[in-house]
Amino acid sequence: MFVLTIAFLFILFILYKLMLIVPMREVHVIERLGKFRTVLAPGFHFLVPFVDRVAYRHDTREEVLDVPPQSCISKDNTQLEVDGLVYLKVMDGKLASYGIENYRRAAVNLAQTTMRSEIGKLTLSQTFSERDSLNESIVREIDKASDPWGIKVLRYEIKNITPSRHVIHTLEKQMEAERSKRAEITLANAEKAAMINMSQGERQEAINLSEGQKQRRINEAIGTGQEISIVANAKAEGMEMICKALAINGGNDAMNMLLKEQFIGQVGKILTEAQVSVVPAEMAKLEGFFEGMEQVTHAVSSPSAKGAR
Repeated sequence: MFVLTIAFLFILFILYKLMLIVPMREVHVIERLGKFRTVLAPGFHFLVPFVDRVAYRHDTREEVLDVPPQSCISKDNTQLEVDGLVYLKVMDGKLASYGIENYRRAAVNLAQTTMRSEIGKLTLSQTFSERDSLNESIVREIDKASDPWGIKVLRYEIKNITPSRHVIHTLEKQMEAERSKRAEITLANAEKAAMINMSQGERQEAINLSEGQKQRRINEAIGTGQEISIVANAKAEGMEMICKALAINGGNDAMNMLLKEQFIGQVGKILTEAQVSVVPAEMAKLEGFFEGMEQVTHAVSSPSAKGAR
């Protein structure tokens, strides 16, 4: 019974060594008597017991490797501390097994040296603004160097770019100076705009005042012209009416009476308002003056009346 048990266990061990199941996400490198034989894809396979063995197992999924922080010097001699992530994938199990001892460690070290070299080509500001192009350059260089290793570098991502404390302090001062500069520029532009608006407002005010004065003078001139025209027409109508009144019977007598009344009124006004006593020389002969005026007026108007007849 013991012998049968030992035989059964031995058969199971032989079957275990004979059969191999490769998972979907892996490839297995098979060696026969210490020499590479083949790379087994995912699935069920048979091996020669005690002759074939699985030497290496590789994950065919995309792997993410952390690149530790390292000190770099930029083109403008600024010290930076940079870290990142490398994304790679095993493309050839044989090369990944025999092309290099440890492709993961080699990829990380190559990423560090390449990153240090690429950052040395850029200034501090460019390392922040041109991060995408920096990642592409690092991927291109790493992929070119890792081609004999049977792996494919898919992409590289920079996680952090940390300047030294002295550089950070300098950048803070620079940003503060830049903000002060922008504030002064904004205030200067505001004052300039205010002065321009004020000058434009004063100019428009002067234009409006001059336009108003011009219109006022035009209106006054038009009013004065209309006033003169009305007065002239009124005087012409008055003179015409006087001429018509003198042409009828009794017109001269009425004119004489009107002139006498006006004369008496003007003399009374002068005597009332004058500071000194004003007495016409003819006051003593006022009655004779009026009679003489009546005779003169009658003599002047009589020939015209006769001629008219």
